[in-house]
Amino acid sequence: MIKENLEKIKTEIPKDVTLVAVSKTKPNEDLLEAYNAGNRIFGENRVQELTKKAEELPDDIQWHMIGHLQSNKVKYIAPFITLIHGVHKQKLLKEINKQAKKVDREIDVLLQFHIAQEDSKFGFDFEEAKEMLESDAFKSYENVNIRGVMGMATFTDNKEQIEDEFRTLHNYFQVFKSHYFKFKEDFDILSMGMSGDYDIAIEEGSNMIRVGSKIFGERK
Repeated sequence: MIKENLEKIKTEIPKDVTLVAVSKTKPNEDLLEAYNAGNRIFGENRVQELTKKAEELPDDIQWHMIGHLQSNKVKYIAPFITLIHGVHKQKLLKEINKQAKKVDREIDVLLQFHIAQEDSKFGFDFEEAKEMLESDAFKSYENVNIRGVMGMATFTDNKEQIEDEFRTLHNYFQVFKSHYFKFKEDFDILSMGMSGDYDIAIEEGSNMIRVGSKIFGERK
């Protein structure tokens, strides 16, 4: 069903929305089925699992680190990672820059904002992000490339609350684009929306969604 699920989602979303297939905990066979159906972007949230899959699966896969990333694990994914979604503090950005420099790469990242009402979710608040972007330290990070912002809405059935949280993130994206990245054409990713709410996210401006269970089925 993986191929059919992928095809169905792709008919439902606009052409300019990037689909990240969230493959965490799924076996290589499932990823290969999605790969053979044309998907090339996969999202993982555990470094050990991610590095193992990257070694075993086709070289043209674009790997996205979508989970909470600890600074001491960055070195393991720095040589090959395509995009790190969850940069939630300056210490992590500094480490990504350090490890990217060691492998002579520039690593694309998204700034993660805390827009949900749940304390369990990570992310900058508006003022923290401003402070970081205006800091001297940030200006010295030559091996990280900020591509945009991401955030996760509260896990709730309240559609108005989800819309409001996504709208907040869209506003942040526009403010940071106009104030700090005005002439940076590739600051262009607004990543929000998962299996349960990507339709709302797209309505509110998302151009990158992370979908797992609607492709691969529920996790056991």
